[in-house]
Amino acid sequence: MKSLKQNDPVQYSRIYSLGASRGSSAVTNDEIAGPIESSDEWIRQRTGIVTRVRAPEGQSLMDMAVEASKEAIEKSGIDPSEIDAVILATISFPYATPSGATMLAAEVGAGDAAAYDISAACAGYCYGIAQADALIRSGNSKYVLVVGGEKLSDFISPTDRSISFLLGDGAGAAIVGPSDHPGISKTVWGSDGANWDKVGMTGSILDFRDGKTEWPTLVQEGQPVFRWAVWEMVKVAKEALEASGLAPEDLSALVTHQANMRIIDEFAKQLELPESVVVAKDIVETGNTSAASIPLAMHRLLAEGKVKSGGYALEIGFGAGLAYAAQVVELP
Repeated sequence: MKSLKQNDPVQYSRIYSLGASRGSSAVTNDEIAGPIESSDEWIRQRTGIVTRVRAPEGQSLMDMAVEASKEAIEKSGIDPSEIDAVILATISFPYATPSGATMLAAEVGAGDAAAYDISAACAGYCYGIAQADALIRSGNSKYVLVVGGEKLSDFISPTDRSISFLLGDGAGAAIVGPSDHPGISKTVWGSDGANWDKVGMTGSILDFRDGKTEWPTLVQEGQPVFRWAVWEMVKVAKEALEASGLAPEDLSALVTHQANMRIIDEFAKQLELPESVVVAKDIVETGNTSAASIPLAMHRLLAEGKVKSGGYALEIGFGAGLAYAAQVVELP
């Protein structure tokens, strides 16, 4: 009896390149403080944010995803037709179906690549990197485009004090491909569905259709989420670092989900990182962009020369669901 034919797997994968696109409008704290009865000082102290970037009406999530993807593809040196899979991590694509990834694949010239969306909120990009790594090492794909993209400004309430004033818009893209050495470590991931409602929406689209609620917007229970992120997610970060075989002093950078500066600072403290490890703080100028925050933050570190290609970064995403994922990656 003949056996099934299978593509030859490869042992390792790595990120080849990154691309970025941010909302074209910078929104200061003073501009949003009034409706939430707050101030620039209060917002800075609680979040670390000075400005957040948002996309105007004429700039869509797909516009940003395409721009970021084209930069990543160009930097990678591959032809877009060589991309075998396109993964779009997002919670703000305005259609339940079809997926945004299929449109994205066509827009960037990826031909008939497999394409699908991931709805894992702030953990979505790390989920995508984990899946790209698996697709490549199994022999199922040679090159994978992973994009974290959000236009969260479509789903905010100007008067919400729990999360809306944090949020920004943008997209970050990565090309992942085969490697002759380990470039992506084992991913530590999971969820805490018992706290499913701690970050979410004010209602469902069915509630909106039936007139039971106004347009659904994002909300969160700040204190429980903060405690979960600081205490539980640091454990996940430590587990991911241990799984990589590296020690804190072997890292070049820590790139957490850009949720809140106090959370980021606490991560660095509890991980006992040496001063040589650069901590990404893209949140100061970009805000919280959910699935886009990690690739945008890493892209900024590289673009500003704060880290160099070939170093290692611990990245961890965590948020609504409550979903989380962490891995160590070689910087492209």
